[in-house]
Amino acid sequence: MKTVSISLNSIDKVKSFVNDITKFDVDFDLVSGRYVIDAKSIMGIFSLDLAKPIELNIHAEENVDTIIEILKPYIVE
Repeated sequence: MKTVSISLNSIDKVKSFVNDITKFDVDFDLVSGRYVIDAKSIMGIFSLDLAKPIELNIHAEENVDTIIEILKPYIVE
């Protein structure tokens, strides 16, 4: 599992983020405080506080570098 911080501070970013991760057959979880939601759920994402960065857990053993490359626009250091 790999964890990165991402920022989804606009509606367009949320839509494109979900479109990007649904291409992969792996599980993604978003963690904000004590809430953990499925990152492929647009409704779930909008239930979080999107004003601050959110942790993204990528449950993948393979292709992690490819996934990270596609998610670069959302990742905050």
